[in-house]
Amino acid sequence: MEKVRLSKLMSAQGMCSRREADAYIEQGWVYVDGQPVRELGTKIFPWQEITLDRTAEIKQNQQVTILLNKPVGYVSGQPEPGYKPAASLICHDSRFHQDRSSLKFTLQHLKNLAPAGRLDIDSQGLLVFTQDGRVAKQLIGEHSQIEKEYLVRVTGDLTREGLALLNHGLQLDGQALKPARVSRLNQDQLRFILQEGKKRQIRRMCELVGLNVIGLKRVRIGQIRLADLPEGKWRYFGKNELF
Repeated sequence: MEKVRLSKLMSAQGMCSRREADAYIEQGWVYVDGQPVRELGTKIFPWQEITLDRTAEIKQNQQVTILLNKPVGYVSGQPEPGYKPAASLICHDSRFHQDRSSLKFTLQHLKNLAPAGRLDIDSQGLLVFTQDGRVAKQLIGEHSQIEKEYLVRVTGDLTREGLALLNHGLQLDGQALKPARVSRLNQDQLRFILQEGKKRQIRRMCELVGLNVIGLKRVRIGQIRLADLPEGKWRYFGKNELF
């Protein structure tokens, strides 16, 4: 059995992101079979035991995850010319007044805060930001099985065959899409439940069956629903909540 880079194993085991793993290794907060490891690039056997120093665990527990109801007109990640990033909406004044978290908002909570997933500029709804690599991996990692649910308003004539293709049988960028759960809510609204998130996936899927998307809202990620979180407001992801 070949040895594997320690930081890669830590990420694969859901302990943290690779970037966080490297930082913990440099601090001497990572132990392999009870011995501290400080050298970046260290490789070990997959069966060896990896543990974190209590200091690293405390640091992880201080990391925050934030849920935002993103309005149309904001980009999820890097700002584009003429548009603002959704993260700019996260401030003291825009916190949802019914947020049950006891956390007090500080600017430290914006440091290294990154979106865990996409929601394009023309779409609205639930968007997750996190400082925690474990959360990011769970939501957007290569093997993530977390469902995302969307309400989609469309124009055009959706046939029975078109609906079947939306559920399974379409390709984007030369690759077959994973099976989806797509149902008709009424004449002009569909519900999509996906386990992947290719760029503008729903809009492109609809185009392939002759539909035009005129409104798209993400209402659920895993077990977490948008619920009554107002547009443009945010709240903390609770310590007892699970995606």
